[in-house]
This record gives sequence, structure tokens and C-alpha cells, in this order.
Amino acid sequence: MAPSATSTRRAARPVQVAIGPHGLAGDLAVPEHARGFVMFAHGSGSSRFSPRNRYVADVLHQNDLATLLIDLLTPQEEAIDDVTGRIRFDIGLLANRLVALRDWAQTVPELRDLEIGLFGASTGGGAALLAAAERPHDFHAVVSRGGRPDLAGPALARVLAPTLLIVGERDEMVIELNTRAVAQMRAEVRLEIVPRATHLFEEPGALEEVARLAADWFTSHLGHEG
Repeated sequence: MAPSATSTRRAARPVQVAIGPHGLAGDLAVPEHARGFVMFAHGSGSSRFSPRNRYVADVLHQNDLATLLIDLLTPQEEAIDDVTGRIRFDIGLLANRLVALRDWAQTVPELRDLEIGLFGASTGGGAALLAAAERPHDFHAVVSRGGRPDLAGPALARVLAPTLLIVGERDEMVIELNTRAVAQMRAEVRLEIVPRATHLFEEPGALEEVARLAADWFTSHLGHEG
């Protein structure tokens, strides 16, 4: 069970982002002195209401990072996906949505001057890395929680953003996938294994460690020009 949120994320406001003919629902929180902007890509079957991602977003907000929790599928696509289970694994589609969200951020006055990071969970980790590969100069840091970097395929070699891969010690298959990804990447990359944690980081202290690692990574790699 995720820790309860105790930060000022109540300041988050709902946003509706038009991506071509599609509308994506999200929650945007921008601290007064934001040093960077982190967009979240949740895992398959999850949503912007994921308690784990919301907890991490709270911690990032406390570290002066703006955050966007957003559903990368429209309600219509989610309804189809509930039946087929296919769209959630369309990593190319999800990555394209992240790229489009980056372009949208450039139209928002309080975001346009901020360097952008990506936080991906599970399959969202693959989408985040593919987006970073497609726009290597537009994304400045990536963090993957229990992610599937293998879903980005050969694009991993094109990622320039410093990347932190966080995996639970008991998530053995995902550790193997992330270890292989490290060998394929040319960007700065670090693999952190959280002791005693499983895939969802539900063990006491595990999610807190994920949030701490992510906050340290983003604050170290975003906002150097500000």
C-alpha cells in the first residue's frame, strides 16, 4: 500500500490537453519556484490516479519540481483497451503522446522555460525511453520505476538523457531486462535495486526509497540553466 500524500499537491489543477483530435485528462502541479518539469507515464492498466505515482509526484513537488500526471489514452481508447488489452502495449503510440505533451508544455507560460524529465512506471518506462530517443534534445532526465526498457528496443541507444532505472530486489525478471538495457545505452545510466522490494514496491519503505531516488535524480539533472 502506498504511503499517504502529505505534500502540497492539493495545488494540482485539472488540465485537458488536446493532442490532435484527442483530449487527454491530467493533473498539473507547479510549485512557486519550479526548477524543472516531470511528466508521468503510468503502467499498463493504471491511470493518473495511481497512488504510487501520486506519492512520487508529491515528493517531487516538495523538491520544487512541477509535475503532470496524465492519462495517455483517451476515454474511448481506454474502453477499447479494457476489452482488447492491446493499446496499453502500443509503446509507439504512448511515446508519441509524450512527445506531443512536451510540445504542449512549450505553450504553457509557467512551463515553457523548464527542462523536462520523464518518470515511467512498468510499460510506461518503455514509453518514456522511446520518447526520449525520439526527441533526444528535448528531454533532460528519465526515471523508470519497475520499468520495461526492453519495449523501447534498439531506440535505447539513441537516448541522450541521463537515465535512472529503479527495480525491486525481488523483481528478478525485470532486473534482468533492466540489466540488458544498461548494456545497450550510451547515455549516463544507473541501475538502482531497492532491497526486499517486489514489482509494485508495496513493502514498508520501498516506495519512499523510489521517491527519494527519483527526486535526487531529477534535481541533479534538471534546472541547470535556470
